[in-house]
Amino acid sequence: MRPQTCSRRGLLGWLAAGAAVSRPGRAAAGRPNILYLMADDHASHAISAYGSRINRTPNIDRIARGGMRFDNCFCTNSICTPSRGVILTGQYSHITGVKTLNDALDPARQNVAKLLRAAGYQTAIVGKWHLEKDPSGFDYWNILPGQGLYYDPDFLTPGKRTKHSGYATDLITDFSLDFLRRRDRARPFFLMCHHKAPHRPWQPDARHAHLYDDVTVEEPFNLYDHYENRSRAAAAATLKVGENMNQTDLKRPIPPDLKGDALRKWAYQYYIKDYLRCIASVDDNVGRLLDYLDREGLAGNTVVVYTSDQGFFLGDHGYFDKRFMYEESLRMPLLIRYPPEVKAGAVNGDMVLNLDFAETFLDYAGAHPPADMQGRSFRPILAGRTPPDWRRSMYYRYWMHLADHGVPAHYGVRTREWKLIYYYGKALGSAGAIDRDTAPEWELFDMVHDPHEMHNLYDDPARAGVVKELKAELVRLRKLYQDDDGI
Repeated sequence: MRPQTCSRRGLLGWLAAGAAVSRPGRAAAGRPNILYLMADDHASHAISAYGSRINRTPNIDRIARGGMRFDNCFCTNSICTPSRGVILTGQYSHITGVKTLNDALDPARQNVAKLLRAAGYQTAIVGKWHLEKDPSGFDYWNILPGQGLYYDPDFLTPGKRTKHSGYATDLITDFSLDFLRRRDRARPFFLMCHHKAPHRPWQPDARHAHLYDDVTVEEPFNLYDHYENRSRAAAAATLKVGENMNQTDLKRPIPPDLKGDALRKWAYQYYIKDYLRCIASVDDNVGRLLDYLDREGLAGNTVVVYTSDQGFFLGDHGYFDKRFMYEESLRMPLLIRYPPEVKAGAVNGDMVLNLDFAETFLDYAGAHPPADMQGRSFRPILAGRTPPDWRRSMYYRYWMHLADHGVPAHYGVRTREWKLIYYYGKALGSAGAIDRDTAPEWELFDMVHDPHEMHNLYDDPARAGVVKELKAELVRLRKLYQDDDGI
């Protein structure tokens, strides 16, 4: 499906305006283009390059085969709006002020698009934005209002709102391709293609509506988790498959006689199949963009990134959604292809964060990051050279106390071997949080011997030394990232 005329006009207007300004990029030929592909809520364990046992993603896998797969990429706040703020600014949520779904990214704030544009790049964003106020720093933008719709969605361009016929994933790719075809070919581009899918309520397109009809999708081993030996927070959260879903999620009435594990088992198949159908459409459209790069001879000089804004529970612990610092929610897929520097088929286990993306893009552009960015370029890691002082721990914080799915506010530290989480039980006045205190509690997980986080070891006397060390590291990280609010 082709974009409608209004979007073409927007692009033509942008190109005409661009002809009147200086072109610093002409003096910097050879710098790579950057194509940033991001899905919404796409868990790494639903990508076949990560060993998925429930689906195949052949086009996303093309990026992995031609580049590097990161096995320990984490988000710093597992919810859509804050994560997008972190990715754009290279700063934690408490610095940007984008802590919750209701917070806006100040258009005056520095972001990676502004910096790349100043370095001579053409900048564009298409698809899900979800940061309340209009984008800034982009030469061209065509975005969904808020979360947007799967079918016949409205899109926003500067000063205009237009309804388009079709499926969001296809339209987002159509508009992205149109930008690429009409770009100034004398300058490198930075294109952020942000898919709505596979976000709830998981509405697949017609091409994939019956995919998996004759298949029973494998259940995660802990689908029937009942949260023994875990925090009260784990048991109380309202993101349980079946129990906390509705007819819109499952596309059918919920049988009133189904309860407990039986309801979870029944609902899982309907949930996961629609989720995977949405991913199949994303995968097809990733292929369309990769094919364009191949046809145009751009693949060799384009950094191609595939990721998600955070992880997602696929029935793991009986959950859907995200928010928790648990692995399935914390871990992001990250696949990057750039043939001149990245060895094909490489796999890396270093700890990288969405906080690092902006500085990595600037590194490839030959631009210096501002001093207030808090991440670090992982370009050396992509080239196969991990710096000896690379991080060995990461800091996470979720602010939306008890909102939406009843997950309490918490922060924590993860190392290669351990994870310590503190549910501090206060809303702290954050927009979108519920102003009701809960009792503070801690969780400690052994990530080597209990990677699925089934046993909280915090009260085990034998782990007292580990707890002490991790608390000290948590204090260090909070000071480093300027998040010392006394909680």
